[in-house]
Amino acid sequence: MSRNYELLQLMEKQSAPFAVADDGVVQRIFLDHAPSPPRVVVFAAIDHGNGCSQIALSAAETLGARTCLVEANFRSPALPGMLGISNDLGLTDALQRPGDIRSFMKPLRRDGMWVLTAGPVGEDSPGLLSSESMRARIAELRREFDFVLIDAAPVSPYGDVIPLGKMSDGVVLIVEAESTRREAARAAVDHLRACRIPVLGAVLNKRTFPIPEFLYSRL
Repeated sequence: MSRNYELLQLMEKQSAPFAVADDGVVQRIFLDHAPSPPRVVVFAAIDHGNGCSQIALSAAETLGARTCLVEANFRSPALPGMLGISNDLGLTDALQRPGDIRSFMKPLRRDGMWVLTAGPVGEDSPGLLSSESMRARIAELRREFDFVLIDAAPVSPYGDVIPLGKMSDGVVLIVEAESTRREAARAAVDHLRACRIPVLGAVLNKRTFPIPEFLYSRL
């Protein structure tokens, strides 16, 4: 049995909507929940290299106006390189210095999409994610934007997603086709729910063959 099929079965049992990276992520995670969609959402991969940053960026670009993409992955920040922008100011600065949140951000498009990169990171930076300053900044982002998408560190090696998940409306897990282990995905879902963090869904990335129709119809 393929890992694709096993992961689909797992998420179905866990009642987590399953989207495919190139088809319907925004629709299934956000728009299908109108008129009260989740507004602050954490994107977190199961493991390194599952494509979380790219998926979070694509979702933010699709949502467009009044959307902010926040890089809270202090373990392997990737957005500055992907976007060709500087990382001279970012989230770490916003968590340790006063000032309007937009003063630490960069506009990406004229329609009102912004990005808050990680900023300079060090060994102690991950501890900032559970701070009262982080909670205050997320509250500020809620006031400033319609949607806030947070790119977090992978779930399996780190616990960074837990404080972020508790401050958000829920977590979207990124799994990689033919790579993510079923046991790791199950453990991630169980751990988040044990911490009373909603699992809003999962995104299957790098799919190499179609999902069977009878399963796709249930997504």
